[in-house]
Amino acid sequence: MSEYKRVLLKLSGEVFGGEKKVGLDFKAIGLIALGVKKLIDEAGIQLAIVNGGGNLFRGRDHQKGTADPAQLDYIGMLGTIMNALALQQELNVLGVTSRVMSSLRLDQACEPFIRLRAVHHLEKGYVLILAGGTGSPFFTTDSAAALKAAEINADILLKGTNVDGVYDSDPKTNTNAKKFPQLTFQEALVRGLMVMDNTAFALCQSQHIPVVVFDVRDFNNVSRVIKGEKVGTLITP
Repeated sequence: MSEYKRVLLKLSGEVFGGEKKVGLDFKAIGLIALGVKKLIDEAGIQLAIVNGGGNLFRGRDHQKGTADPAQLDYIGMLGTIMNALALQQELNVLGVTSRVMSSLRLDQACEPFIRLRAVHHLEKGYVLILAGGTGSPFFTTDSAAALKAAEINADILLKGTNVDGVYDSDPKTNTNAKKFPQLTFQEALVRGLMVMDNTAFALCQSQHIPVVVFDVRDFNNVSRVIKGEKVGTLITP
């Protein structure tokens, strides 16, 4: 059984692109859906997912020149909705009831995010897929995940990445990088560790929402985390 009742899982857009990390890889998305079904069946949690859209569009790759950064962010938000709908499709195939809610209005494809309705969906046992970022430009999907975790009163925020935790330096370039099994928010701030963007980090700290950073390439890690196993890095208030 899970140590947590209501969990918010943040997934990067890259996991929707499979090995190439670009486009929509429905085989990879199907594996995510299988992992979600297993998690729901075994752990009995209420699960909300916030996904990125970097597999389809990254605004920072187009920042040079005359591009309007706000317009780029809106394009990115649409990418998150595409990923959410693709995941919903694969969950439907498995018989898992889900709802896509978006902070960016696209009513013909998904529901608008309304907090009390979102909580109601969770209480009914639906998987909630929260897309469209915050609905406003200049905020990352990390910020969207932190905001939604606070709004739905999530017990924990799980940040799935392609690194197995938080290190004192980049483990991809420094073989001697030290991994932290656990930190407080204050320790992470003092050390200058980039757990997530500053806005998201501050919101989790102020709302006392613990965060786990872990390697989501093995989706079984999600189940291990919510069972209380020491996976990745736990950041606590």
